Amino acid sequence: MRHLVEQVYGSAKSVHLVLDNLNTHFRSSFEEVMGPETANAFLQRVVFHYTPKHASWLNMAEIEIGILDRQCLDRRIQDRATLSAEVAAWQHRRNAERRGITWTFTRQDADNKLGRHYVS
Repeated sequence: MRHLVEQVYGSAKSVHLVLDNLNTHFRSSFEEVMGPETANAFLQRVVFHYTPKHASWLNMAEIEIGILDRQCLDRRIQDRATLSAEVAAWQHRRNAERRGITWTFTRQDADNKLGRHYVS
């Protein structure tokens, strides 16, 4: 984490981290490893964004990346500038259309399909 914040994104004013709620992903863990003063200075540039504990956040991200891949990245792209322009245009179009995800797999479907794996 230190390498990412100080080296890879060293020139960024702030670094936004999207994390799950694992116990090592909280400020207290940084303080425990680095010490309170060092951790406080380090975390001045870090903004934590936690995923919901009981939601399909990761599934939504994976679905959206798959759509991007099929609709925009399904061919050879010659350079980084073209890639950036293509992705920006795709994202603008998708947002303008207010596209979302329509879930077809219900809680009942999950219970029927995965019920044998539940601990009772």
